[in-house]
Amino acid sequence: MSTSASSTAGTASGGQGEPPAGNPRGRVVVASLIGTSIEFYDFYIYATAASLVFPALFFPNAQDPTTQLLSSFAVFGVAFFARPLGSVLFGHFGDRIGRKTTLVASLLTMGIATILIGLIPAASTPGWAFAAPAVLVLCRFAQGLGLGGEWSGAALLATENAPQGRRAVYGTFPQLGAPIGFILANTVFIALSTALTPEQFSDWGWRIPFLASAILVIVGLWVRLSLLETPAFRRVLEAEAVTKVPVARVFRTSWKQIVSGTFIMLATYVLFYLMTTFTLNYGVAPTAPADGAPAGLGYAKIDFLWMLIIGVVFFGVFTLVSGPLAERFGRRKHLIWVTVAIILFGGTFVPLFAAGDLGVQTLLILGFTLMGLTFGPMAAVLPELFPSNVRYTGSGVAYNLSSVLGAAVAPFIAVWLWAQADGSPVLVGIYLSAMAVITLVALLMTHETRDVEYDTNVSA
Repeated sequence: MSTSASSTAGTASGGQGEPPAGNPRGRVVVASLIGTSIEFYDFYIYATAASLVFPALFFPNAQDPTTQLLSSFAVFGVAFFARPLGSVLFGHFGDRIGRKTTLVASLLTMGIATILIGLIPAASTPGWAFAAPAVLVLCRFAQGLGLGGEWSGAALLATENAPQGRRAVYGTFPQLGAPIGFILANTVFIALSTALTPEQFSDWGWRIPFLASAILVIVGLWVRLSLLETPAFRRVLEAEAVTKVPVARVFRTSWKQIVSGTFIMLATYVLFYLMTTFTLNYGVAPTAPADGAPAGLGYAKIDFLWMLIIGVVFFGVFTLVSGPLAERFGRRKHLIWVTVAIILFGGTFVPLFAAGDLGVQTLLILGFTLMGLTFGPMAAVLPELFPSNVRYTGSGVAYNLSSVLGAAVAPFIAVWLWAQADGSPVLVGIYLSAMAVITLVALLMTHETRDVEYDTNVSA
């Protein structure tokens, strides 16, 4: 490295407690937070609609309500299979041309797909019986591509701009976008469900949250376009260490880290999509359904959404709490204890769901608290596994491969297990515990990453 490059790199690194040169601390926090908030808002309005509206709207010819719901969740899962492709696509450019430009592209991809979903005619519209669900699948695939590139870029934006010893703390800000996006999306749905009749909501009201995302995308673009490139990527450029084919390099040199990262994220993904998608369906399903569907708790839709929102507040709070804990105790030790707690939590599904309003709300609060504690450090843990010139690709591939193994199939498996147990959530809880055991094994086989060289670590 030349003298000038060394000087620039030294300036970019920042001292203890000082933000790296270039991007002000507040701008880094807002840019990493607002992007993931928008992305997760887009993603969650689909998840909510997939549970409440899309089964009858896009799959009216299915045999029964359970088949409609499973069809809707199958399309829901399409995005998760697109996410690893998105991590490779956007990771390629993120590791070659930089984090900033790539993050703008991922935001546009997700936002445009979401807006288009709000414009798709129902399957009952003449000529759209096949086209409507087909276009929905294509838009859902594009959503997955965008989110596949979004998370790793936002994580790097935060952690590569973080002061020394604060990566896990800064990394919680893009993670905070998940609870914020969830609360925003479901608050919008509650407001519409309250203001509109069920017929109006089913006919056109559900489209408003999808179309409104255009405003959020514009705000996100404005913030991100004002950023400078991260110090770590500037060092890659100065060292002339840009990789021609990042995905090939990362699989050749860091395949063990990809495997570790994938399974470290597994319990997090399964927990989150059980706590949101499954609990919503179980909570609002009739206690004595007449159509052969599995029995649920019989809550009104809006009442249960409010219970979920209360739980997600704990998700947000403990996401922020997790950063200092992961810095103090180390990422590995922190996550091991949280994963043990998730294993035990899977055994509480039956008694807490059967304990009335207090029991259900307690289960949601406990689940989302654990979610915050396990999800918060991931924006530091996964990037720390990889060198800086393949970090966008490597962390994104691990994160999104885990989404296929966890989030893509979790709602589908949960509904199937729920039906097999005649309406009991017992098998769903066992499923969560089993996935957490796999994550625990991965953590026990992984070294601590808190003290790894982060800014100047470049793969050969």
